[in-house]
Amino acid sequence: MTDQAVGGGQLPPEATSRPAGGAMAAPSRRASGPRRDGATLPAPAAPPTAGRIAGRRRELKALRADIERTGLDTLTGRRGTRSRVLLIAGRPGSGRTALAEALLRELAADYPDGVLRAALTGRDGEAAAPEAIARELLDALGTTAPPGAPEDELSELLRDALAGRRALLFLDDAQGAEQVEPLLPDAPDCLVVVVSQGPLTGIPDVRPCTLGGLDTAAAVEILARYAGPTRITVDPRTADAVAEKCAGQPAALVLAGGWLADRPKSSLADLYQALAAVPLPADISSGARPLVRAFQLVYDALPPPAARILRLTVLAPGCLVDAPTASALAGCSVSTAGAALAEFAALGLLRPDAGTPPCSLLERGGQDAAPDGAAGHPQYRVPGCLAPLLATLLEEYERPADIQLARARMLQRTVRLLVSCRAMSEEPGSPARQKVAGLPRSLRFPSRAAAARWLRGRRAVLLDAARIAVADGELDTLDRRLMAALTRTLLAHQSPEEAAPDLYALHCLVLEVAQRRRLPREMAAALLNLADLDAHAGRTAAALTRYRGALEAARAADDPVATGRALESLGGMYGELGDWQRAADWYGRALELRLARGERVDAARLHGRIGGAHAQVARWDEALREWRTAARTYRRAGDLAGQARATGELAHVQECAGRPQEALRTAREALETVRKAGDGHLEAALQLRIADTLERLGDPAAARLHRAAGERLLADQPD
Repeated sequence: MTDQAVGGGQLPPEATSRPAGGAMAAPSRRASGPRRDGATLPAPAAPPTAGRIAGRRRELKALRADIERTGLDTLTGRRGTRSRVLLIAGRPGSGRTALAEALLRELAADYPDGVLRAALTGRDGEAAAPEAIARELLDALGTTAPPGAPEDELSELLRDALAGRRALLFLDDAQGAEQVEPLLPDAPDCLVVVVSQGPLTGIPDVRPCTLGGLDTAAAVEILARYAGPTRITVDPRTADAVAEKCAGQPAALVLAGGWLADRPKSSLADLYQALAAVPLPADISSGARPLVRAFQLVYDALPPPAARILRLTVLAPGCLVDAPTASALAGCSVSTAGAALAEFAALGLLRPDAGTPPCSLLERGGQDAAPDGAAGHPQYRVPGCLAPLLATLLEEYERPADIQLARARMLQRTVRLLVSCRAMSEEPGSPARQKVAGLPRSLRFPSRAAAARWLRGRRAVLLDAARIAVADGELDTLDRRLMAALTRTLLAHQSPEEAAPDLYALHCLVLEVAQRRRLPREMAAALLNLADLDAHAGRTAAALTRYRGALEAARAADDPVATGRALESLGGMYGELGDWQRAADWYGRALELRLARGERVDAARLHGRIGGAHAQVARWDEALREWRTAARTYRRAGDLAGQARATGELAHVQECAGRPQEALRTAREALETVRKAGDGHLEAALQLRIADTLERLGDPAAARLHRAAGERLLADQPD
């Protein structure tokens, strides 16, 4: 989560008039200066990266010089194997992200493979896990990582994906070297730019560019952009004093300038006095005081309804909010929420989101912009430097029950959006499409492609919403509904392989909820799903552990379906390990359950699996007995195709056991059965098997006839 406020060291756009009505219409009792009136809604401010950076030319020059300097690993004359790392260090609100963005723009032409970026601090201010960031970076590079892969494997995959590239890697808001080091590529042609509050101790050859406040001229330049040149010209000394009061911190200057721009009749002296009059707690550090003072000044001037909307924005997933989301959080109309968000952006309290996902690859010449909300509402982000202040105010002013209600309303809207997004994957006129046609416009998508783009652009935010629901712990069934809706929507718009990494994360959340609430049925389902993904990724030991846990939970829930699935899966895992005796044992336990429930087809399938396990270790008599039983059980169940398959496998075991004549008779019996079933593929396979057996018995002419028949059948079958 970036610390960059609107402007944040960039020159902000000219302030425009603000609406007289809506959320901002009521005058504030705490306002410390007259507010201007207006009749039009301002357009959202330009993204922070759109303007020219104020000051920092010296820092930019030093950073560029650091790229070319000789590093410690090149003193021997040999080129280093790792990427050069540039560190921009500064406290939140210092414009560190703005400086990094300016540097990236200047360097973009030299790195044809684009800019790969990630925010290393999450919505709640906690450090993001390196494995999560590595997975997001791999996804941005178009490289699919195995679901549930550990950090070391993901780091290696990331280094492999970046090898041979010439790209910029921007890691914003890092909290320490332990986050950064696993993400560093072994690619000397790449450059890594890191933004952090402190040093990256432990990473060699990193020279930090430490940011202090802007010089007075640059600070006044930001104020002039908001307040206009006239007020600066008539009172330059007070302008300098305001810059000093804000300690040259870009975020504080932007907030102070926004306050002044909102009051055209106020002077710089009024601003200075208002800043000086803001009371501050004694425990705030001197470095944090300018930003807290400026924020409190602007916040205290907001009408109470608008102040509440602002406080609630920190509940939004990823701190990414649009008008419908703010409306759901605050329980107000969408138009009121939209007017409030536009006002906050003009004041520097929010920054318009340019559509860049938290982790994305921006190619030269443009960026892969994520769509706005379902109805095209502008999106805004809470600046990282302001999020802790808003979170403190939220806890101070809102009752826990009200916070929970706001979160529930927002997540309920997310569920409805997911249902709408999933419905767009179906054919026009389907019941699901007809149902969502009656939803409000803000919850509808114009096309399947638009729904898929929204899902792709908001995927990380939606996963964060699921984490919010689980972390709350008091949302009853809403968390499970949200995760179920997200799972179905991902599978509706993606293949199972594409969705697997996100599904793994969702199943982990489902397991967390089930364990916390002691829901054994849900626990068994989550463990089975996770075990399946582990098994598919080749993590057999982890899969075994989870299948055993699923078996225990399924038995506790008295869930025979999950119990049977767990038993069969355990047999399959031991088969993967080559332990065929244990495999047959677990399949046998599953068979007992199927027989007790009268499930003939499943019982026949398990007889076949037991027979296959015995055949692997040349226990021919046991294998033959199981396959004969499988064929009889299929026949009693009326499954001719299953009977033919089992009979064909019986013939194969007879041949392996050295009984070719018996194998030939059994295979011909299977062929007659499969002709009644009408399974062309299976009939072709049996014809070819008979041909092989006849060749071994010394009858090449008959073998050719059967082989020709099999090949004709294969040619006639659809792909």
